[in-house]
Amino acid sequence: MAAVTNVTTDQFALLALKEHIKHDPSNLLANNWSTTSSVCSWIGVACGVRNRRVTALNISYLGLTGTIPPQLGNLSFLAVLAIRNNSFFGSLPEELSHLRGLKYFDFRFNNFHIEIPSWFVSLPRLQHLLLKHNSFVGKIPETIGYLSLLQELDLSDNQLSGTIPSSIFNISSLEILDFSGNQLSGSFPSIAFNMPSLFVIDLSDNGLSGGLPSNIFNYLPSLKFLFLSGNMLDGEIPSTLSKCNRWNLYPYR
Repeated sequence: MAAVTNVTTDQFALLALKEHIKHDPSNLLANNWSTTSSVCSWIGVACGVRNRRVTALNISYLGLTGTIPPQLGNLSFLAVLAIRNNSFFGSLPEELSHLRGLKYFDFRFNNFHIEIPSWFVSLPRLQHLLLKHNSFVGKIPETIGYLSLLQELDLSDNQLSGTIPSSIFNISSLEILDFSGNQLSGSFPSIAFNMPSLFVIDLSDNGLSGGLPSNIFNYLPSLKFLFLSGNMLDGEIPSTLSKCNRWNLYPYR
């Protein structure tokens, strides 16, 4: 039998996060996140109109330092989770994989010096996965390519290594792909499926080598921006480039 959850469950989850904050320079959470008021009135919290459950948590740009508690995985109605431009560190608890309704995950500009966890594949509704500038290490999980609704994938400015998973280019909904500023190696992946929405590919400042696949642009009809500078690529630009949206295309930076 599944555990019954309600707004009290959400309150406990957010109070657990408050307890994991080591530094709150403006005392915003310390003073505002209080049991004397509804969680729906707390800074950075938004609730659904009908059920009054927490649907969004956005505590970006607050200068916070702390870790992410596993209790956040109990926010079962959460669609938006954003902690951009803080100093969070430590692990990303596997309990976050319980957030099955999550659409927007923004942890950019924090200090997660860890491997990107494989449990993101458990978030079937995820549309934006934004992990820029965190010192993430290791390889890009192949399972990210199974997020069939993903629109924006930003893993730039980390310390990721290894090759680019070919599964990434199976996501037909993808619009923006940014892996720039890492230590990725190997060749540019071949593309064998149509990607009608992809208009930005940024793989600059890595260690990619070899040439571009001759058929790469057959499957990218909406491509406008292709950034490949700072690699070790060679060979000719495929003639199929003309099949892209040429009036707005900037092939190299």
